[in-house]
Amino acid sequence: MDNAKYFKAKIVKEWLEKHPKLKLEFLPPYAPNLNLIERFWRFAKEHLVKNTYYEKYKTFRAKVFQFLNHIDEYTNELETLMVDKFQIVKIKA
Repeated sequence: MDNAKYFKAKIVKEWLEKHPKLKLEFLPPYAPNLNLIERFWRFAKEHLVKNTYYEKYKTFRAKVFQFLNHIDEYTNELETLMVDKFQIVKIKA
């Protein structure tokens, strides 16, 4: 999980105490390669702004909506990005 405050809220802590089989593992403060949304944003940026200049915000906004409304056209490319092949690093005590 990322380090969002709501994951550390009192209600979450209380719930986790009642469910000891579950343990939250937090990502390091900066780990974009471990965060799937960061991969998606990088993918979107490559398709929307790489080597492209939008003179008007309206044009850029329209391109973003067009991209998001047709995201299903990028399924094959996205599948290669959205994998969870991570190496588990054990911390030595």
